[in-house]
Amino acid sequence: MKKLLRFLLTVTFLLIPFWAWAGNESSGTISMEFDLSGHNPNEEAQLWIPYPLSDRDQLISKVKVTGDYAESAVYSDQVYSTPMLYARWDKGSATRKLTLSFHVVRQEVMRRDFPSQEVAWDPADYAMYLKPTSLGPIDGQVKVLADQITQGKTGVLEKAKAIYDWTCETMYREPKTRGCGPGDVCSLLLTPGGKCTDIHSVFVALCRAAGIPAREIFGIRQGKKAEEDISSWQHCWAEFYLPGYDWVPVDPADVRKMMLKEKLELVDAKTTHYRDYFWGGWDQYRVKLAMGRDLQLNPPQQGDSLNTFGYPYAQVGNTTLDWLDPKTFKYTFTFRQ
Repeated sequence: MKKLLRFLLTVTFLLIPFWAWAGNESSGTISMEFDLSGHNPNEEAQLWIPYPLSDRDQLISKVKVTGDYAESAVYSDQVYSTPMLYARWDKGSATRKLTLSFHVVRQEVMRRDFPSQEVAWDPADYAMYLKPTSLGPIDGQVKVLADQITQGKTGVLEKAKAIYDWTCETMYREPKTRGCGPGDVCSLLLTPGGKCTDIHSVFVALCRAAGIPAREIFGIRQGKKAEEDISSWQHCWAEFYLPGYDWVPVDPADVRKMMLKEKLELVDAKTTHYRDYFWGGWDQYRVKLAMGRDLQLNPPQQGDSLNTFGYPYAQVGNTTLDWLDPKTFKYTFTFRQ
């Protein structure tokens, strides 16, 4: 009987995902409440919300969706498979309310055990993460700059580190930027100040121009108190692919945020600490929600493709609501431990 018990405990231990038991973690319940009732009742209303899924770095559970919508379902786009919760209200609806809540356990991510030698790889396998986007070209001045930054560097890891260092040293956080920033790379090369999407858009574009697969990740930060309003806590981070190893996490935007918050200079020891930490590491106080640029939502939205999908998106008739103004486009996100 004891042998059987030991065997069952061993099997159970081996079946537990690594992220479920190693390293630091943060957990809590996030509630996203929406109210589109104040808009034209004679028009149909549609709402798309970035939808969280479990992966090796986060566990999503206890998902609950309530509201007075006429239709609701979870879909994904056809290019990046980014999940989204969609809801629709008919013309004449007296109220238009929806709440999405879920529990998250997020793991701190550390990937720095890099191989001593890089393996051969085929860029065609990562074509999606080597191509330009509408606001992130990889030719012209971006290509010239990428070549300058990586001159004399060999291999993906050395080149990516050079681009990371340049981003930390050259970009800066601009508090006046709305939201997370649009990530217009050419404009940012002229004035390198912005927020997280801006800074990581430059990092990703330079990586791709240097032949390194890279991508942005869009999500939201968790709170650190018993209860906090996180309606404006959206965040963007990035990663690049090291062939034969894995996707490597980076967050130069948080380096610059901490420098601004703590009034640090590049030469300060704490800045070096942050630069070292966010090279191959992410803290546990975040939730991944979406990926991809230039998205066509599902069902498709009216008008152009979406530059990013880090925020909820809504249309009343053919009018797109301002997702950066939660007073007009009413929503409240709450984190509870």
